[in-house]
Amino acid sequence: MNEYKFRVKFLDDTKEFLDSIDEKSREKIIYNIWKAQSKNNKELFKKLQDEIWEFRTKYNETHYRFLAFWDKTNKHDTIVISTHGIIKKINKTPIKEIDKAERLRQQYFNNKTKDNENI
Repeated sequence: MNEYKFRVKFLDDTKEFLDSIDEKSREKIIYNIWKAQSKNNKELFKKLQDEIWEFRTKYNETHYRFLAFWDKTNKHDTIVISTHGIIKKINKTPIKEIDKAERLRQQYFNNKTKDNENI
């Protein structure tokens, strides 16, 4: 049985992106995310800036990126939240995509705080 370093959760934008691509590409991406969960590999999972990271997959000359952030609020269950996916067409991940991931991160934690207050 594999020991994972973290769980991965997909937000709606990530799920929609995965649904929009072909099956073979989707399988390769899921496989690489699974691999990143079990061992440190900067080719598969890399910090971009501040709190934003990216899962990286190259398949059939296409560079897929899934932006993400860490949720370590539960000491027994670390989760990496994937905000959305893109097909990367330039060398650097576009700033607007990093900004979108940061907005979704802030929204996620604001909602989580509100949910905890309502318990």
